[in-house]
Amino acid sequence: MTRVVVLGGGLAGVLAAVALTRHADEVVVLETDHYPASPRPRRGLPQSHHNHVLVTGGIRALDRLLPGVVDDLLDAGAHRRNMPGDCLIFSGEGWFHRVRTEADLIACSRPLLDEVVRRHAGIEVVQGVTATGLTGDAGKVTGVRISAEIRRPGRGHADRLAKLRTTTGMPLSDLPEIARTGSVRADLVVDATGRRSQAPGWLAALGVSPVEEVSVPSGVSYATRLYEGPGDIPAVMVHPKYTPARGGTLFPIEGGRWIVTMTGDPPLDEAGFLAYARELRDPVIADLIAKAKPVGPIRPCHDTANRRRRFEDVTLPEGFLAVGDSVVTVNPVYSHGMSVAAMTAVRIAEEGPSQRAVAEVADRSWRMAVAGPRKGGDAKVGRAMLSSPGLAAELFHGQALIPAVRDHHAVFRAMVDDPVEPLTAEQAISQFAWAR
Repeated sequence: MTRVVVLGGGLAGVLAAVALTRHADEVVVLETDHYPASPRPRRGLPQSHHNHVLVTGGIRALDRLLPGVVDDLLDAGAHRRNMPGDCLIFSGEGWFHRVRTEADLIACSRPLLDEVVRRHAGIEVVQGVTATGLTGDAGKVTGVRISAEIRRPGRGHADRLAKLRTTTGMPLSDLPEIARTGSVRADLVVDATGRRSQAPGWLAALGVSPVEEVSVPSGVSYATRLYEGPGDIPAVMVHPKYTPARGGTLFPIEGGRWIVTMTGDPPLDEAGFLAYARELRDPVIADLIAKAKPVGPIRPCHDTANRRRRFEDVTLPEGFLAVGDSVVTVNPVYSHGMSVAAMTAVRIAEEGPSQRAVAEVADRSWRMAVAGPRKGGDAKVGRAMLSSPGLAAELFHGQALIPAVRDHHAVFRAMVDDPVEPLTAEQAISQFAWAR
């Protein structure tokens, strides 16, 4: 019998487990944290307080892996918006017209998405168990060491061991051996423990060559706050002129709320946060939140560096795979992490586990995040993108992690035609049937 042990019960781990049920006889998911009883942020996922969206590549992958789950998410209150058809976007070049593309986003709280996916997947996750290392050698990983608490003799010992179950709820057949050795046997161990993964050190302890880690500072931090607000408004994005500095976003999410994020170096006090929003290139977000009721505190995030662990460049032992933020973490303002996790899981489901495939899926998001600010280029094409469906599709399809094909005819028209008069802020807002 083949057994897979997935370390980490977040989105990447759960989706990897779903994918691997097609390739293994039994799958076990171990999560250090405990899930809350209802969708709310948890201690082991501090970023769950902040903005999360799925883009088209992730939406399609999620529904391919778990048919019907996207409908479940929308039924639970998530909001789907087309880019830029249902989004009020002030880019470096100006305001976008409402043109339709194949690029969509789904906005909701991270706790809601995680719970809906777990419920739809119907898999059991072993909670409150911490992995402490790998077993095996440089040629083959044979299992994972677990924290001593679960196998500590005394009252409740049998109950603690009995919670070691597969994703289908079946008790593991080798519980006495686990109690004796402190390790869970596995034919494949999947590291989905996230950006703070200890896997490079665990591999080094087995004699594996060092895993190179590349870190590229983003130069920004951000702060997020929830507000009570109606869901019948567009997503709102006010971008900086050229570099990823001072900007802001507002997304409607479930429960009649908005999640509002300021990027750059936003203050964390009430008056300062609102003033910062008002000093963006346009104060539309400030105008909205000034009339809304805040829900909870302003929450900062300073850990926004882009990091990549190049597991694919190392001769890894048989029986090991890293996925999700354990491999690539990009500045959260790009909103790619969940979509990359879903797209990775589809590759695993269809092709089997492969570190090279994991890297290939993540590479597009990584390159987008670490690219320097765009300089030069034809100003006429940039302005035409605001109103041209073909040029807008090229831009937003790339951001949504779906094929972006250059519309050469649209580029030609942009070069030879008189430019379309740019929208004023009032004209852009009036496209959505609400006034400032």
